[in-house]
Amino acid sequence: MDISEKIKELRKKTGLSQSKFSAKFGIPVRTLQQWEQGISAPPEYLVRMMAYIMLLEENGQINDEEPIRGKHADGK
Repeated sequence: MDISEKIKELRKKTGLSQSKFSAKFGIPVRTLQQWEQGISAPPEYLVRMMAYIMLLEENGQINDEEPIRGKHADGK
């Protein structure tokens, strides 16, 4: 399975449209379409980040409705 198929499978597994999936990760819809069609490919770190975030959401460790933000050591 190549990267374009993996990205498409990840998006479909979440039940998100191309528009919602691209908004979630801050990428243009056209870019996502090109990735899914195999016209271009995302950087490997971005694919890993998307898969990791989706895994955390699936396991209930983060809420997909909450923005992801870093926290300081003091919890703020």
